[in-house]
Amino acid sequence: MSQIHFRRHRRLRQTPSIRSMVRETVLQKEDLIYPFFVVEGEGVKNEIPSMPNVFQLSLDLVNEEMNTVEDLGIPAVIVFGVPHDKDDVGTSAYCDHGIVQKAVRQIKENNPNLTVIADTCLCQFTDHGHCGVVEDGKILNDPSLELLAKTAVSQAEAGADIIAPSNMMDGFVAAIRQGLDEAGYTDVPIMSYAVKYASAFYGPFRDAAHSSPKSGDRKTYQMDPANRLEAMREAESDIEEGADFLIVKPALSYMDIIREVKNNFKAPVVAYNVSGEYSMIKAASMNGWIDEKSTVLEKLTSMKRAGADLILTYFAKDVARWLDEDN
Repeated sequence: MSQIHFRRHRRLRQTPSIRSMVRETVLQKEDLIYPFFVVEGEGVKNEIPSMPNVFQLSLDLVNEEMNTVEDLGIPAVIVFGVPHDKDDVGTSAYCDHGIVQKAVRQIKENNPNLTVIADTCLCQFTDHGHCGVVEDGKILNDPSLELLAKTAVSQAEAGADIIAPSNMMDGFVAAIRQGLDEAGYTDVPIMSYAVKYASAFYGPFRDAAHSSPKSGDRKTYQMDPANRLEAMREAESDIEEGADFLIVKPALSYMDIIREVKNNFKAPVVAYNVSGEYSMIKAASMNGWIDEKSTVLEKLTSMKRAGADLILTYFAKDVARWLDEDN
């Protein structure tokens, strides 16, 4: 055996203390963004069947939820609104008394230290379920931009700290940046869903937000999952148009894209750990097939290792508690 020469990598794995000292990637609370769904009405707390332990909440229950989020040390939330009224142009997305606008005002009054991100899209608010204006079955790009800019401005007026447009129309960042600037919101950043794939992992979210298309699909505006170079073109366009953050959505099947975006652009990268990724782990853990805590922490750490600066995840509250336990 004395003739064998090899490196002893295990020396740095011998104790928990040594492993901690040489750990290259660290998941922390400051990385987390907590998504939640707000609905009209009072006393509403509807568990989403396909997303165990995720709820639609009415405004009167939002303060309690936000207090919990803040007490756990989670720095930011993103608001998804589910309105009563829908029409073909998503009017309730940009009216000043829309469900998102009301939720943003309430959170900023009750929890002023929370960073509030407003999801800026039309799909939850249109009766056809698409993210833009539809005419004769076609999603029209340019007419949609005006409505998206109006939505962003109304959310900024309500007090949103960050605008997060998720529609994937061409030029949406430029239109929203211009709209915000002209309205005097030059300091409100845009967290763009820059690389958003037409993914099968969105199903549970569409149950939660009541946002499934009534006809057709979103493949003419969301990206083909087979494409990598196109993701770089999309991200580059958004940076040129004024995006301050770049979201990659989904996360788990697109780690290579997260890394490439991180390598190619200087803006902070956000991984969206989407509903289908959440539900698969929940289902497997509820059946006793995997350990939920260790699986989630491994998955989110891998997103950071791939290059994510922030992680938008339905597991945020659980992760914050687990990190406290481990510390």
